Amino acid sequence: MPKTETIVRVGVLIVTLANAVLAFIGKTELDISENTLYTVATLITTVGASMWAAWKNNSFTKEAKEADEYMKELKNNK
Repeated sequence: MPKTETIVRVGVLIVTLANAVLAFIGKTELDISENTLYTVATLITTVGASMWAAWKNNSFTKEAKEADEYMKELKNNK
């Protein structure tokens, strides 16, 4: 997973390139406010955190936790 700084830099690069292309072809440039950036960043963070939480093995029951320990033991004994 790339670092947050990398994602932000690539995102800024994409927006600035899109803005340059729009200016070059004579279209209206992107008008992005801080509020819009905040909303988009929040949305991306929420979706990313949700996907990560869903991907991870979340064991809640006693039996599931015991199964996780057994799996660890099996992996360590290879």
